Amino acid sequence: MAIKRIFDLLENYKTDYKELEVALAYKNKGNWIHFSAADYVKYATYFAMGLMKLGIKKGDKVASISQNMPHWNVLDMGMSMLGVIHVPIYPTISTEQYDYILRHSDAKIVIVSDLGLFRKVNPVFEKIDSLQAIYTLNDIQDANNWVEIITLGREHEEELASELEKTKASIDEHEVCTIIYTSGTTGDPKGVMLSHKNLLSNALATAKIIPVNYGERVLSFLPLCHVYERMMNYNYQSKGISIYYAEGLGTIVDNLKEIKPHAFNSVPRVLEKFYDKIIAKGKDLPPVSRAIFFWAVRLGEKYNVADKNNLWYRMRLKIARALIFKKWQAVFGGELRIIVSGGSSLQTRLAQLFWAAGAYVIEGYGMSETSPVIAVNHYRGENCRIGTVGPVLEGTEMKISDEGEILARGQHVMKGYYKDPESTAQVIDEDGWMHTGDVGELIDDKFLRITDRKKEIFKTSSGKYIAPQVIENKFKASTAIEQLMVVGENEKFASALISPNFNDLHQWASRNKIHYRDNAELIKIKEVILRIQKEVNEVNKTLGDHEKIKRFRLVCEEWSPATGELSPTLKLKRKVILKKYDHILKEIYGYPIDEGKGNERVKALLDARKISNGLNKLIPITKNKSKENN
Repeated sequence: MAIKRIFDLLENYKTDYKELEVALAYKNKGNWIHFSAADYVKYATYFAMGLMKLGIKKGDKVASISQNMPHWNVLDMGMSMLGVIHVPIYPTISTEQYDYILRHSDAKIVIVSDLGLFRKVNPVFEKIDSLQAIYTLNDIQDANNWVEIITLGREHEEELASELEKTKASIDEHEVCTIIYTSGTTGDPKGVMLSHKNLLSNALATAKIIPVNYGERVLSFLPLCHVYERMMNYNYQSKGISIYYAEGLGTIVDNLKEIKPHAFNSVPRVLEKFYDKIIAKGKDLPPVSRAIFFWAVRLGEKYNVADKNNLWYRMRLKIARALIFKKWQAVFGGELRIIVSGGSSLQTRLAQLFWAAGAYVIEGYGMSETSPVIAVNHYRGENCRIGTVGPVLEGTEMKISDEGEILARGQHVMKGYYKDPESTAQVIDEDGWMHTGDVGELIDDKFLRITDRKKEIFKTSSGKYIAPQVIENKFKASTAIEQLMVVGENEKFASALISPNFNDLHQWASRNKIHYRDNAELIKIKEVILRIQKEVNEVNKTLGDHEKIKRFRLVCEEWSPATGELSPTLKLKRKVILKKYDHILKEIYGYPIDEGKGNERVKALLDARKISNGLNKLIPITKNKSKENN
C-alpha cells in the first residue's frame, strides 16, 4: 500500500516484511534483544489502544525522553496510529529546558527511559499541572511503567480495535505528527511542527539513494529525538532493513564488529574520532609499517570520486587497499557499504580518505524545519561530488538569494513553529520559501556547497567580513584540537578560543615526558602552547590576512552538551561560550578586567599571553614550516 502516514509503515511489516525476524534490536545485559516485524506491529498497536483507554486522544501531546532503543519506535508508532503528537526530547539537556519544553508543548504524559532521567524529570513533572502522568521504560521501583499501557491495550483489544481503525482512517497526511524542539543555540528552543507528509517525503526520497535493502543491517547511534536519525529510521523501515541500536557512543566500535552493518548514519565529529583513533594506531607501528601506513593515508587524501583518478593512481590505491585500508574496513565490521553524514560540515580531506578506504561517505544538508534533507550526495556516479552536500533532493526546490542565503521550498518544509506565528513568518515567506539562514553556492549549477551561517558571519572593526565556520572547519583536521571558536566581531583582528583534544595531549605529553597535575596546568605549559601555535600557523597559511588567527587562548574545559557549550547536535553555542569566557576575551583584546574576579586565572592567562607572544617571534605566522610533533 502507499505510505502516506507514519503508521502506514507498519502495513509493510504486516505484508511485505512479515517474515523479518529482526526489525529492531538493542543490547541488554550483554545480549542482543530482537523485535521481529510481528512484535513491532503488535506492541505499537497495543500501546495505541492503551493510550486510548487512558483518555489520550487525537491531537494530544505525549513527550518521550529516552536513549535509542526499540521501545522508542513502539511509542512513536503507537502515537502516530492514534493521531497523538509525539514530542521527543533529548535525554542530555538541563532541568530548566525540560521544564520549558514540557510546559510549552502542553504534553499530557511524559515517558522516560531510566532511573537517572526519572530522578531528573520527576521534580519537573510534579510542578506542571498539565502533565497527567509520568511513565518509565525500564523497571523502576515506585514508578509507573510503560508496560502498564501496553497491557491495558491488550486487555481491551476487542473493545478498542474498531475505534482505533476509525481513528487511523481519519488521520490526514498533512496533519502534525510531531513537535521537535530545536537545540536552542540562540535562545529558548522552538517547537518545529512536522506532518506525516513532511517526514515521509524525505524518508521515501532518501530511500531511493541508500544502497541497503530488505533484511540487511544498519547500526543506529545518533539520537532518535533528532530529526536526522528519526527520518533515516523511517527510511530504513520503509525498506525492511534491520535496525540495531548501539549501546552508546563508547561502544560503537564493538557494536560495529558484532553486527557487521551495511550502513550507519553519522555526524562529522564521530568520523573524526574514528580517524583520530586509526591515525594514533598508525603512529605506533614499527618504522617500515608506519611509513607504508602514512603513504596510504596521503594517497587516500587525493581520491577523486568524480573521475576516479588516473590509472597510475588506481594501481597504487589497489595496493594501499590490500596493505592498509582493508584493516580500516575491519574496524567497521567488514561489510560496510555506506556512511551517511550530516549535522555539520565534513572535511573534504577526510571524506576523500574514507572513500579511498572503501567506506563511502555521502554527505547531506538540511535542518529540522525541512524534515531535514534539502540536498544530499548519491552513492555513485554523476550525482556525487566530495566537498559539497550534493544535488537537491527529489521533491525539493532550492535557490540562492541575492544575499547568498539558501532558500528551500517543498512538501518537506515544516508547518511552522508551535505557538509562534511571528517566528514562523520570519523564516517562511509568502511564497513558501524557507529561509535557512545558511549561506551557500552552487558548483557547476548542480552541487550545493555550504559556506557559513548567515547570522554567524561578522565584521572586524576595519569592516572586513569573517565567516567563522569556514575557519573552524579547517582546524578540525588537527588531532590536538577538539573544539575551536573564532571570535573578533568589531575588533581589530580575529582570535580563537580553543578547547584542546585532551586525550591526544595527554598521550603527547607522556611521550615527551611533560609533567602536569591537571588540564588547567597542562594548557599553561610552554611546549603545549607551542604545539597549538604550530597548528594555528599551518591553518593561517590558508587564510586571508584579515582572517588569520592573531591570538588564541586555550581553555581547560572540554566542551560538551552536558556542560552547555555545545548543543545536543554538537554545534557551538556561541552566546554561551562568549559569556562564559568573557574575561578571557577582555584579556585578548586589552579591555579592563574586573578586580577580584578570577584573578588567578587571569594571571595565568597573562602569563600564557607572554609565552604565546614570545613563540610568535620564534615562529613567524606566515613563514612557519612545522613538522608533525610526535
